[in-house]
Amino acid sequence: MPTSSSLFFFFFVFYIFISLSLTDGIQLILVNDCQESIWPGILGSAGHETPRDGGFHLPCGEQTVLELPERWSGRIWPRQGCCFDQTGKGSCQTGDCAGLLQCKGIGGNPPATLVEMTLGGPTSALHYYDVSLVDGFNVPVSMVPIGGGVGCGAAACEADLNVCCPAALVVQKEGKIVGCKSACLAAKSDRYCCTGEFANPKSCKPTIFANLFKAICPRAYSYAFDDSSSLKTCRAPRYLITFCPPN
Repeated sequence: MPTSSSLFFFFFVFYIFISLSLTDGIQLILVNDCQESIWPGILGSAGHETPRDGGFHLPCGEQTVLELPERWSGRIWPRQGCCFDQTGKGSCQTGDCAGLLQCKGIGGNPPATLVEMTLGGPTSALHYYDVSLVDGFNVPVSMVPIGGGVGCGAAACEADLNVCCPAALVVQKEGKIVGCKSACLAAKSDRYCCTGEFANPKSCKPTIFANLFKAICPRAYSYAFDDSSSLKTCRAPRYLITFCPPN
């Protein structure tokens, strides 16, 4: 017959097991290391929830944690130079989503640096994630797994591309360079956007601008089919997303 101490131990272990099962998911730790406020925008892919109603204020030097369910898929991007009233209406210099603090299912206006992820799926438990410059650049960003195993890598564009942005791609607000367009956004052609007859890796090749982005940020997508050196694979319980990471 089991003793009271052994019964207590059994129920304690069972309680811990149930607690861990109920809190199963992935954490994203968002850190703002920029010298100014950032307003992260969030958009869940079709069929996936959008945490925090899609946007919030993250002051300089602060951090926050997003709790996401397994298999979550979506994107996060930094917005800068934002001003909102008490109703959550206003505008951002870059990454704006219809003038709303909480994007609520609306994507950000390019140019904006994107962090994209699919945290498991019906056929694989692996997490896929990347930092993309396909929609241009506004703020340096990195995504780094905490934990995980062999092969987990950092997706990042840690340099400030605005400093070396070609004149044809520059976006200025109030006399300051705040973003760098992609060749697709600037030219609006199938050849540069990898659309239409160029919607495959054989016919769509990196432009001179994509090659420039790649040389400066080798761990980020520079154009649509830049998978081999840019898409990261891992399985970690949490990830650190840093705006303006150390270069």
